[in-house]
Amino acid sequence: MARELSPRDIAVLKKVAPECEGLECAGSKAPYKSILPPLSNHYAKNEEDFKTRISALDADDLEYLLSLIKTGEESLGCVQPHYMTIFLEMIAEKMGKEKAQEIMDIYTMWNEC
Repeated sequence: MARELSPRDIAVLKKVAPECEGLECAGSKAPYKSILPPLSNHYAKNEEDFKTRISALDADDLEYLLSLIKTGEESLGCVQPHYMTIFLEMIAEKMGKEKAQEIMDIYTMWNEC
């Protein structure tokens, strides 16, 4: 579901990618419509960097992000599997295995990219 980033979305994106200056994809020039795809595809240098960045999210930010994923507002389709694995491990650690499995089910259901 395409959306325009809200002020809260932008704050979360800036928390995990403080160097983010614009809110559009450098390649396509399309505006960002989610948080995790730009983080994984444009800002994270590798798996360790992604893990460090995503670990900066506090419980409220993470719960907010999970709620967006569950409603379909946050796209996971362009998040590469190796980054998704890291994200799911963090969810399991901080919020429980059931929530991680729920997000995994959503991730595998959609193949958008």
